[in-house]
Parts: sequence; C-alpha cells; structure tokens
Amino acid sequence: MADVKNFLIVVNSGVDHPYNHYAAYVVAFLGKKLGNIENVTIYYGPEGVAMTRKGELAKLAIQDSVKELIAGQIEGLNASDLPDNLEQLARFEKENLGINIVSCGTFHVIDGVGKDLDDLSNVEDFIVPVKLPQAAEALLGADKIHYL
Repeated sequence: MADVKNFLIVVNSGVDHPYNHYAAYVVAFLGKKLGNIENVTIYYGPEGVAMTRKGELAKLAIQDSVKELIAGQIEGLNASDLPDNLEQLARFEKENLGINIVSCGTFHVIDGVGKDLDDLSNVEDFIVPVKLPQAAEALLGADKIHYL
C-alpha cells in the first residue's frame, strides 16, 4: 500500500445491502490509519445515493458484539471507542481522519434526494454531492478503487 496515495471506495448499493456500508467505513478507517493512505474517499454512486439521505446511515446500528469483534482485530482499538451507528462513524472519519465522503449529485436529483444539483436539504451535512466532472476526476485520479 505504500504507493497508494488516492484510495477511492465506491459504494453502489442501497439499504438492501447494509454490509457494504459497514465495510466501506471499516476499509476507509483501515486505509487511513493502518495503510497511511493520504487521500481516502468514500463515494456513493448511482445505486447508493439513497443512503446519503438524512437519517439513513443512523439506521445502521453497530451492535456491541460487532464492536467487540472489530476492536479485537485492530491493535489499540477498544470496543468502547466505536460509535453506535454508521452516521456517527462517518462523522468521526470525516472530522477526525480527513476521509472525504461524497456522492453523485446527478443521481440525487434522479433518485429524488434533491430537487436540483444545489439542493442539499435532504442530504447529510457531512456528505458532499459532486457533479459529473468531479466524479470522473475522483475515479480517474484514484490509485486504487474498491467497489462495494
């Protein structure tokens, strides 16, 4: 991983595949903390933008048993350090680790999350909708892309 500077995690699934969302945030954390990757981005693609709607990630709880399971695999991490849901984890990763969380603004409009590209009223405040040129730049500029 030493030569990976731009790691893009594409989440292209909805609430019907919750493990993809859990995995995206765990992989982002590991990429940043263990892999020392400079730029880690989680990108919600066309099939994933529904998860950017306010309150959707909060519905994905992190049970105590799962916290124990994850913490037991990562040196220096305690189960009590982990948040109770994915919204809290996403906020932590963005604010404390500098992980970028973006989504496809075009599909916000198509999916009804927003009325137009500038409508952020239904989107979580920590997720930045990007326009098609920015999405292409992220995809084309990534050293490594992981699809979920």
